[in-house]
Amino acid sequence: MTDAAELRSRTQEFLAAHPPATTERAAFLKARFDAGLAWVHYPEGLGGIGAPRSLQAVVDAELEAAGAPDNDPRRIGIGLGMAAPTILRFGTEEQKRSFLRPLWVGDEVWCQLFSEPGAGSDLAALGTRAVRDGDVWVVNGQKVWTSGAHAARWAILIARTDPEVPKHRGITYFVCDMTDPGVEVRPLRQITGEAEFNEVFLTDVRIPDAHRLGEIGDGWKVAQTTLMNERVSIGGSRIPREGGMIGPVVEAWRERPELRTHDLHQRLLKLWVEAEVARVTGERLRQQLVAGHPGPEGSGMKLGFARLNQEISGLEVELLGEEGLLYEDWTMRRPAKVDFVGRDAGYRYLRAKGNSIEGGTSEVLLNIVAERVLGLPSEPRTDKDVAWKDLAR
Repeated sequence: MTDAAELRSRTQEFLAAHPPATTERAAFLKARFDAGLAWVHYPEGLGGIGAPRSLQAVVDAELEAAGAPDNDPRRIGIGLGMAAPTILRFGTEEQKRSFLRPLWVGDEVWCQLFSEPGAGSDLAALGTRAVRDGDVWVVNGQKVWTSGAHAARWAILIARTDPEVPKHRGITYFVCDMTDPGVEVRPLRQITGEAEFNEVFLTDVRIPDAHRLGEIGDGWKVAQTTLMNERVSIGGSRIPREGGMIGPVVEAWRERPELRTHDLHQRLLKLWVEAEVARVTGERLRQQLVAGHPGPEGSGMKLGFARLNQEISGLEVELLGEEGLLYEDWTMRRPAKVDFVGRDAGYRYLRAKGNSIEGGTSEVLLNIVAERVLGLPSEPRTDKDVAWKDLAR
């Protein structure tokens, strides 16, 4: 099905059979998935109908106009933006049918076990080990900066399965059960006072080989799919004009003329234009995804997202003067999602500092853009052909 009118009609028929006003939320979402209207570009039986990705907007518009519930995408963003496309591309048919439906409807939250204390920017240097024991892999190690681990049912995990080969070639990708008794989640309190991040300790965690994604030793290739999708989901999400971080600043400017100065006006104009350029560029990136899988361009979008958020939130604090120095609540909490717009200026300013770290540090993303987008020479890598076990640590 590739016709927008036909898909619109199909969506309207679905709404007639499942009126949002009288259908329980969970039942509505499950029925939507089963009808192939969850993500229309996925195959039939997996939440889609094999239609072009661009037609998802047709479905979403009809559902929004009817007041249909969504699946709370901010709460399950890692599952939607990172786990699902990786499972679709590399998972077995059994894995796809087992994981995708509860992931999309929000029954199961996912997290990402990639970064480690000694392998953040240099992710391929990770040391968490997975040793095979029959049909099971026994995993030991530590992960860090794990968003939502305290609420997660499943995790996407990369671990070293062969220390005898260079670091990029000895990694395997798994789906980890966060309820395993060997998984310990500890909060990492952030500058905001909250702990949406965590560190995760893995002690003799047993993962069945049936939960491996991709071939043994191909984990780095599988992880690249995850990381490219992560950067697109962070930097390329669809927002309306004056949506996101620029919205509260523009609102304050219009409603409170007593705060205005010439200097702040010039800075706001500059950031408004940059935010609009980023929004339109994100739309173009999403259109490019219709033709295939995400590429390194998502790294550029994520770079811009981080810088803009930090500059805009800094301007907002200055615009509000003494009010901008206030902070609503330092209570230690473990939120299930991040809400930039629904909080105060102080929260936005502090939380935006993490944007240049999460989803790939800005320094690493600059290298990716330089090498893979601009075609500049690669930086010298002396450890490229050295076995992981022989690397200096």
